[in-house]
Formats: sequence, C-alpha cells, structure tokens
Amino acid sequence: MDRYLPPEHPLNRFYRIAAAVFGACLMVFGGLGLANRVPLFTTEGVDVLGLSSNGLLAVVSIVVGVVLVAAAAWGGPVASTTTAAIGVLFFLSGLINLGLLNTPWNVFAFAMSNVVFSFVAGLVLMFFGFYGRVSGGLPEDNPYVRYRHHEPPVQEDPQSVIADERRISELEPMCADELAVAENHATPEQRRRVAADRLEHMRQERRRAYDHYREVGGTEQQQISAQNPWADFQQEDEARS
Repeated sequence: MDRYLPPEHPLNRFYRIAAAVFGACLMVFGGLGLANRVPLFTTEGVDVLGLSSNGLLAVVSIVVGVVLVAAAAWGGPVASTTTAAIGVLFFLSGLINLGLLNTPWNVFAFAMSNVVFSFVAGLVLMFFGFYGRVSGGLPEDNPYVRYRHHEPPVQEDPQSVIADERRISELEPMCADELAVAENHATPEQRRRVAADRLEHMRQERRRAYDHYREVGGTEQQQISAQNPWADFQQEDEARS
C-alpha cells in the first residue's frame, strides 16, 4: 500500500496522526500509573485520570502506546491496520472485563469507568483505522479501492496523469488572465476571456438553480428567473429606475 498512500496523501497523514496521538495518551496514562507505584497484580487499582489502574494495566498501556507510535512512524497503511486491530481489542477488552468486575479474575483492576472507556476508545480507534478503506460509497480513485481492483495508483495511472495534465493546461491560461485583470494590466483580449468565463459560470449556476427549483417545486417566477442569467441585473436596473 505504500505506492497507493504516499506520504503527502491526506489519508496517510490522518492515520499516522490518529495513531500517534492516541498512543501518546496511552503512554502518559501508563506512566502516571507506574508513578503511583501500585502493585503489579492487584484487583484494587488507584485512580489515574479518572480511570482505575494497577501495575499490569500501566505496563500494558505503555506497550500498546509504543506500538501505536511505532506504527505511526512506520507509515499510513501500517498505522491504519494497527489502529483498527487495537480498536477491536479495546472493544473486546471492555466486554470481557465487564463480566470480570468485582471478581478475583479482574487482573487489570477495571472499574466501570474503564469498561466505558474501553468501549468508547475501541469505537474511536476502529473509526480511525477503518476510515477511508471500508466505508460505504468510496470513490473510484480511493487508494484501497484501486488496490483491491488491482489498478495502479492514481499518480501512476496514465489516463489519470494525462487527464490531470490536460486540466492543468486548460486552467493555466485562465489563471494568467485572471491574475492580469486583478493586477490591472490585462489586455482587451484577456478581459474578454475573463468576462466570457464569468458569464459561463453564471449560466451554469443558473442552470443548477433551475434544476433545483424544478425538483423542489419552485414557483413559476423563480423558474423563469433561474433561466435568465441577467435576471439579477435587470432587477437592480428596474429598482434604480
């Protein structure tokens, strides 16, 4: 997946930041737990940031935090998979320890607040890990969709590269024209092209508004106005006169 998720890809940054932040929080929680010098194996934990903790839970928290931070440093695909897997384990931990509360088998000294945290943290981690890879309605250029369909990454797809280059070549002259108009040194031809482009955008917006009014049952006057790109200007002229 490294080819499909380069470092500059938004999903790559999303996965890595999520894993690093959550991992750092777990390491802080575990470090505070060890700082209290609570026994390693005890069912009576100490309060740490509103959660019950013993030595074993503190050590496990630090280990899991280090794994998440290491996955974030490794790369986006690894961070995504690791975050999702740990999220599932957190959720299962909440279910298991819910049944072990107030029993001698409560080796992590869980309290109800820990159970709630495990459920919430598990869901959050699964969301971060699975986001953009198993969601419904993923776009065709999604890196995971292209990977599953054995298609090359977008940046390596000749058709996508050609389409992007064509689009850039179409936009560059207009960008130069608009910059010249904004800096007040445009030629008459550049001003004409900018005005024509603005008119075309206005017509497209009017068409979109007309389709919207037709779908929601707009009034006849609204539909007629939506077809006329100069309706707003005509209304201003009528108001002045």
